[in-house]
Amino acid sequence: MVSDRTIWQALQRRSVSRRDFLKFCTMMSATLALPHSASAQIATALETKERLPVVWLHLQECTGDDESFLRVADPTVTDILLEVISLEYNATLMADSGHHAEEKLQQATEHYAGRYVLVVEGSIPTGENAHFCTIAGRAAENILREVSRDCAAIVALGACAAWGGWPAATPNPTGAQGVSQIIKDKPIVNLTGCPHNGVNLAATIVYYLTFGGLPELDSLGRPLFAHGKLIHDNCERRAHFDAGEFVAAWGDEGHRQGWCLYKTGCKGPVSYHNCPVVRWNEGHSWPVGAGHGCVGCSEVGFWEYPIYGVVPIFEVELPAAFPPVEEAPRISVSLPAAGLGAVIGIAIGAAAVAAAMSRPRSDEAKESEDREEQS
Repeated sequence: MVSDRTIWQALQRRSVSRRDFLKFCTMMSATLALPHSASAQIATALETKERLPVVWLHLQECTGDDESFLRVADPTVTDILLEVISLEYNATLMADSGHHAEEKLQQATEHYAGRYVLVVEGSIPTGENAHFCTIAGRAAENILREVSRDCAAIVALGACAAWGGWPAATPNPTGAQGVSQIIKDKPIVNLTGCPHNGVNLAATIVYYLTFGGLPELDSLGRPLFAHGKLIHDNCERRAHFDAGEFVAAWGDEGHRQGWCLYKTGCKGPVSYHNCPVVRWNEGHSWPVGAGHGCVGCSEVGFWEYPIYGVVPIFEVELPAAFPPVEEAPRISVSLPAAGLGAVIGIAIGAAAVAAAMSRPRSDEAKESEDREEQS
């Protein structure tokens, strides 16, 4: 178990330069969509606070989020991130195994009770008494409930941990669920994606250390800094969409020219993620930039989407130039009253027509009819 020390002391021990440290703080501020001045606040927090203890569980998953975590932006950022946190347990990355690893897990949860952040990678099977995934003879669901009991917050990492991912796709034979479907008494942030982008994990941890809590979340529990805008809003191919220039078939002229991939199934217009901004491969590329449409991996149930099926687009916001609509006051009317009103209305209308038909004709009307007959 790593002894407590400040983050800056840990960084100095790793020979991280002051310049690289400040560059990291600026990058985190930009990723979090904070003003430039926030980078100084982040630097102060990371210089003075203790490293954040992290317990990382691997449940029903493919380890893709672990791989993404290890490839954050560039080696310098990875070095800094690994010193910002104190990774107390991660069955994939730690040297210990077997009973020794389980002892480390127990020691970490006891020593850092109430202070550690729990990172969960993978879905949680609940079918067949939750025994589709067992570790050291214990069901994954039981491990999650036990380890989450004394944590300060939970990061559900990737689509599987957020809401079941591909294991939960139809017919979901293992009864896979996301963390928030099982744990109800802890603050949870869903860093979705398949896999997640490690830059967003770094930013979430930095935010937690700087401001003492999780970043602002959307209705699905995702951080707004990462999932607050549609991919479509920041896509480098957006101009082609606006111009009506679409790829019709792979390898056609439009594809070679970098036109919009919407008609080949791109889910960017309905997916909320910052992929076009943070990107992958040290920030150089991302799926749409590489020529393939977004598959919507940040959204609930994306494995059910036809990959090359075109998604419908609905405009849900009116332009700001239009005046606000003033809604008429609502009047509550019971069904019997409404029915009686309709009957009365019909009766009144019929009576009016009958009265008009039975009314004596004036002399002027008679003369008008006589003239029409003579003509």
